[in-house]
Amino acid sequence: MPLLTPSTRIPAARIGAALAAVLLAVLLGPPSRGEAAPRPAPSADPGVVRWAVQPSGSGGPTGRNYFTYDLAPGDSVTDHVGVTNLGDRPLTFAVYGTDAYTTTDGAFALLPSDRAATDVGAWIGVDRRSWTVQPGKRADIPFRLTVPRNATPGDHTGGVIAAVAQDGVTADGQRVRLDQRIAARVYLRVAGEVRPAVTVESVRVDYDTPLNPIGRADLTVTYRIRNSGNVRVGGTGAVVVDGPAGWTLSRTSPVDLPELLPGAEFTVTERVTGVPPALRLTATVDLAPTTVDTALPPVQRTASVWALPWLLLAALAVTGAWLYLRRRRRSTAAAPPAGPSAASAGPGETSGTSGAETAGPSAAGEVAGGAAPRVR
Repeated sequence: MPLLTPSTRIPAARIGAALAAVLLAVLLGPPSRGEAAPRPAPSADPGVVRWAVQPSGSGGPTGRNYFTYDLAPGDSVTDHVGVTNLGDRPLTFAVYGTDAYTTTDGAFALLPSDRAATDVGAWIGVDRRSWTVQPGKRADIPFRLTVPRNATPGDHTGGVIAAVAQDGVTADGQRVRLDQRIAARVYLRVAGEVRPAVTVESVRVDYDTPLNPIGRADLTVTYRIRNSGNVRVGGTGAVVVDGPAGWTLSRTSPVDLPELLPGAEFTVTERVTGVPPALRLTATVDLAPTTVDTALPPVQRTASVWALPWLLLAALAVTGAWLYLRRRRRSTAAAPPAGPSAASAGPGETSGTSGAETAGPSAAGEVAGGAAPRVR
């Protein structure tokens, strides 16, 4: 074995690095064959794209928040939607119209891309569907809205969409098609008879009666409202809780209702705290609906639930049963003992007076000539 001379000594830093490499190899173990080196998990995000959509004109944005029209059946209007590419590469947009609806949680939503529009979205026509916009540029795209002659009066709501479709890969390697959409809302009022109406379709009351008769518990009121008219409605709703004889126990603060499109429904759940078990509880749903034009008459509907303090009722029942049994014992003890009846006769005895005592002259004549009657 060769000796290490001063000129061939290994620096301490190199020795420490070698020992660290050996230790790391021991801890990690040898690499397995046939296994690729670890890679970052693939993402479904093919890249950040940013754009904006707004009502516009032929010369640029007009400052409107929405497209709002008042048209008669058979009318048409030409307008522009501004699509601005806020990214750093060209983007190709699909521009088209679609219908709106109210979701079950009260949000404004547009039909998914795989569902064809049948209302105002179908009345919007764009010259072509595909539009390419350069980075930092805006395209003011014209469209035409034509109201059919048989369109029903009232509100028709939708949107003008600018969508970007991109291919991506999920974390598990699945290829997906991403459809990212931004829209400008369209509110169309078709001339004719306007019939605003709100209906409370159902009210359900739940109450968890406390054991303590002077306790408090929460009362839950669930009610479903429907826009049964032909225009958009909103407003506020509150719940009033009454006890017997109209005694008001609690009242909630008014809550804002979402904007309901014609035909839409929405379910509201209100929790009223600290309600006493007042035998019979009545919840009244009090709506103050409004349209974009005016306030509507209030709408009310009630529902009731029993709130019986079971512990108190059980105590009253036990007390009543004890009083009843005690009274019955007293009445039984105060009754006189039953003796032999005067109308009953023993053996050899006759009822009433004896035969000798009741025999008159006629009786004596009947025994004349015979032996005299023996008197006992």
